[in-house]
Amino acid sequence: MHNKSSLGHFLAIITILIWGTTFVSTKILLTVFSPIEILVYRFVGAFLILALICYKKIKILSTKEEFLFFLLGITGVTIYYFTENLALKYTYASNVGLIVSAIPIFTALVAHFVTNDEKFTINLLLGSVIAMIGIFIVIYNGKTLKLNSTGDFLALISAVSFSFYSVLIKKVNKSYSQAFVVTKTFFYGIITMIPILIISDASLFKVSDLSIKIILNLLFLTILASLLCFIMWNKAITLIGSVKTTNYIYLVPLITIISSVIILKEKVNILMIFGGLLIFLGVFINENRWLSKVFKTNTLDLD
Repeated sequence: MHNKSSLGHFLAIITILIWGTTFVSTKILLTVFSPIEILVYRFVGAFLILALICYKKIKILSTKEEFLFFLLGITGVTIYYFTENLALKYTYASNVGLIVSAIPIFTALVAHFVTNDEKFTINLLLGSVIAMIGIFIVIYNGKTLKLNSTGDFLALISAVSFSFYSVLIKKVNKSYSQAFVVTKTFFYGIITMIPILIISDASLFKVSDLSIKIILNLLFLTILASLLCFIMWNKAITLIGSVKTTNYIYLVPLITIISSVIILKEKVNILMIFGGLLIFLGVFINENRWLSKVFKTNTLDLD
């Protein structure tokens, strides 16, 4: 049991390390492609690779199970990524980063009411508050917080959508391989992307604009950030639960900053380091239940 738990935490950390660097790749790709074009390329590519790997296992399931995969595709792929990208058109990237970083809180709330084994805890409340303060410091870093109702609301939809995905994935039949689960999820994600693609002015044929740098970043998003990460993320959730897994999302802004410093040569200062320490402290508190001994209980009554 301990080995399974350790594996779950390890997979979640590796996934977040990769997802935390996708901002840099996306920033490079946005010089050539639109957000919806990047979305289509990475998930169609990942789906085709997975379909080739497990084509013998692909089958039509019961209506109830197919509907569950439809929900996973639309929440974890289409709504999450599209609303996040669209939010960036209306509001500041810092606002989007802050709101999306609150996914663990939304996941904990959804799980509290939807599941029986993942309740909102005292540790989670305190850890989340500390982590969000750290994220605020890292993201804004002395800048003034400016709100935009449209963009911020879209970012909120994005965060809540992925929270539902992270809870719903636990309801999938555990006998299915993660490759099969992700293949099904990506299939419905692509299907639900089609209406957005039709009404947009996207052009999927930009061969003349491709360079080695662009191709490598596309492959990174397709193979590592989409195909591999979704498999690892889903497996982590089955091993340690949706709340503990999404807790590591708090680290994404910190990883993004570090990768930007290394790759894009952006500067780091004392405020960012202090914010990073608060994020680590928040994640540590979330993963440990010492507060339950102080308050004689670990579960908050939200019902």
